[in-house]
Amino acid sequence: MAGMRAILARLEALPVGTCLWIVAGVAVLQRALMWALYPAVPLGDTGSYRRSAEAILNSWGNYDGTRTPGYPAFMALVGADQRVYLGQLALGLGITLLFFYIGWKITGKAWFGALIALLHTLNGGQFFFEANLMTETLATFWLALAWAGMAYLLAAQVRGRKDVWMILGVALVVGLATGLAVLTRPLFIYLPFWMAFFLILFPLRDVSPGRGADLKVRAAAALLALLPALVLIGLWVNFIHERFHVWSLSSMNGYHMIQHTGEFFEYVPDEYAALRDTYIKYRDARVARYGTQANTIWDAIPELERVSGESFYGLSRLIQKISFRLIIEHPTLYLRNVALGWAWFWKVPVYWSQAAVGNPWMLAGLRGLILLERGLLFTANLLFIAGSVALVASKRLRQRLNMASTKSSGAVAFMWFTVSAIWVASVLQTLLDHGDNPRFSVPLQSLIVLVALYWAMNYALSRPENA
Repeated sequence: MAGMRAILARLEALPVGTCLWIVAGVAVLQRALMWALYPAVPLGDTGSYRRSAEAILNSWGNYDGTRTPGYPAFMALVGADQRVYLGQLALGLGITLLFFYIGWKITGKAWFGALIALLHTLNGGQFFFEANLMTETLATFWLALAWAGMAYLLAAQVRGRKDVWMILGVALVVGLATGLAVLTRPLFIYLPFWMAFFLILFPLRDVSPGRGADLKVRAAAALLALLPALVLIGLWVNFIHERFHVWSLSSMNGYHMIQHTGEFFEYVPDEYAALRDTYIKYRDARVARYGTQANTIWDAIPELERVSGESFYGLSRLIQKISFRLIIEHPTLYLRNVALGWAWFWKVPVYWSQAAVGNPWMLAGLRGLILLERGLLFTANLLFIAGSVALVASKRLRQRLNMASTKSSGAVAFMWFTVSAIWVASVLQTLLDHGDNPRFSVPLQSLIVLVALYWAMNYALSRPENA
């Protein structure tokens, strides 16, 4: 234990600038190698995002409502696939630097910020997604920006008017980042409300007697963290309603719900027999081929439109209606899928193209690295789950992990916010969809690592020196 404390003392002696330069140097080098050695990789959903991007460039003329505008707008703004790839590498560098700030801000230790930032930038589950033409990197950037703002706000000290204006400005950035995160990945629809709740719940620290760290400042910060997100979300939902006659973030609610109810579509009543039997035919064929019914709907839509007489949008509304009925009548079957989808959320996926790696030695090395990283990340996930459950039950553990005092420490407030936000996401994602659930954890992966390492560090430092 004494040896570990000596190592930590040496790490803490490193200047902040040195740590930041190390992080930035590794991050730039890693992404330069990615650009030189690994191509942009389109995945199954890339085509629909590109079509939406083209619709945006065409004044929304051919927009089909299947994708929220965050990532298509990014593609439309940046351009061709290679430029999107380069843009995502730049976003990845930004995410790394934001994680450095977060780790440093909540602990006061530059080495901890550097460790979190390097673990993010060297995580194959993250850097390969910077090459994938999908939403994850953009969503992670908006979340990292919002979390960096929360790290500042929950530790903010009010000395005078200048601090108040700084708090309100950061809160506004948090609100914009969170709203853009929702328009990139609708899963995060809860975040604006969650952030506002925590900004109200945990008071600012007034270190200047008689000056304004009061409820008014907290309420204003919470409002500015909530209002921009609500405006962005409200404008988009109204647009979707005017175009497709549904109150939603997209036109595909029914197609998402059948990811759950397709598992027990046999229970659809006979009044929808043609729809039921057609879907089951496609489902059984997909199960025979892939071992799962997930994403059956995307193959079945053309024939389902024909047998039902519905348009693409009418079919989605009809399937949503049928799915609600199935869930009400068979709640245990639905909840079984919910539990399974929640477990899948923690599987630590790495989405990469082995065919894109031409060098066999490099391919073997990457396979080994990914296997090792998945093991370490899965361990972090287990520590997060077990630790957060144990914290609720044990006051002593809360004290050892520096999770006990919310009034005196912005770090404690920040960590409770992070832990609770991750738990909400893990539950919400499986209530709404049942298919590619492991992908939903990707934007939150480095936050889970942050929590696990924060706990591990505080647990180690809480032990007696002679232990």
